[in-house]
This record gives sequence, C-alpha cells and structure tokens, in this order.
Amino acid sequence: MAKKIVKKTKIKLWNLLIVLFVLAGGFFGVKTILQEPIHNIVVIGNHYLSDDDIIDLAGVRDYPSLYLLNRKKTCQKVLKSSYVEECKIHKKWGFVFSIVIQEKKALFYDSNEKKYVFSDQKMVVEDEISKHFRVPRLLNYVPDKKYQKFIQGMSKVKEDTLSQIGDIEYQPNEYDKDRFLLYMDDGNMVYLTLTKFKMINHYNEVLEQLEGHKGILYLDSGNHFKIME
Repeated sequence: MAKKIVKKTKIKLWNLLIVLFVLAGGFFGVKTILQEPIHNIVVIGNHYLSDDDIIDLAGVRDYPSLYLLNRKKTCQKVLKSSYVEECKIHKKWGFVFSIVIQEKKALFYDSNEKKYVFSDQKMVVEDEISKHFRVPRLLNYVPDKKYQKFIQGMSKVKEDTLSQIGDIEYQPNEYDKDRFLLYMDDGNMVYLTLTKFKMINHYNEVLEQLEGHKGILYLDSGNHFKIME
C-alpha cells in the first residue's frame, strides 16, 4: 500500500507579525479618527439667535467626537427651539462641524395674547431674544377665521417693509370685513384688506410720489392717497 505524503507548511513568524501589526495599526487608526473631537464649529443662517445659542441647543459645547455625533439627533435638539424652522448638519474635512439653520419669521406682536407671532402661527412670549424683533404691534382682537388669513397676509410682507410698520388695527366696515389700518413709523397710515396685504411691499415706491406729504393711503378700495395737513 502506498504511503500518503503530507506536506507540512511552515508559517513564517515574520510575515505573521507584519499582518498582525497592520491589522492592529488599522484598528487603532480608525478608532483614533472616530474619537477625534470637533476642531471647529460653524453656524450658518442665524440672525437673531447667537452662535452660542445654537451650539448649546445642539449640545456640542464640549466639542464631542465629530464622526460619532448623530446628525439627525443633533438637529432634533436644535429644532426644539421655538425660533428654529429648519436644521441641517454637515461634517467637513478638517473636523469642521457645520450647523445650518433657518429661523422662523416673526410677523407681529399680538397685544391681546401678549406674544410674538411667527409665520407658522406659533407664538412666543417676550424674552431676551424676541424683545429685539422689529415687527408691528397688533392692537386689537381679530376673529379667528380672519386671524389665520391675517397671518398668511403678513407672511407675504417683506422684512424691510415689516420694520416700517408701527401698529396694526383691525378696522372692518359695513362694506369690507377684512379691512385693516396700518400706522407707519413715518406718520402715514395705510388701509389694506386681507387679499391685498402684499401690496404694502411697494410702500417705498409710493412714498417717492408723495413729495414729502403725510396722509392716508387707501389700498383697500382703489389706490389713492389723502393728504392730511
């Protein structure tokens, strides 16, 4: 009977050590990168919220690990703020952590509710942030159905125009139940209806034609100006 010959393979100790060294180096290299903290935090899109406000909301004040930080959970923390509408997180080369937000648009201060109203119909009381808003003040009560449409109309007003309005009063008459009176900071008054609110965005263009006169601009029924001497 023929003998079966079994070849013995000798494992070179040096090659095994090299393989183990490479694996260990790769493991510790990846671990080091994953544990590397954020080097720089960048906040984009904030106007009335400070960088520190956003950093504290995100919970990254202590510069945690960049790659172990969950984008979704971090944004959820930021979105808990009554002032933030959208949030996006970016992790960039150089261990840079970027927080991109969109703040809610403040429209007016409701004197009845004693709160500031945003375009999404949410409200906040006056605090260290909201007290710096340059928005008009709604002086009187507006019926619920009209109130929602009023918010929609105010959402169409540009921020530079919004800052020129001092007070707003709901002034319906027998012909139009959607009528509002706007008291401008320059002393003029403007009548508007809910369907024509965006026309106030042309206010500065109208001013150029008034030659310095003060009065009442009627945009609720036609477009005419009544001079008040």
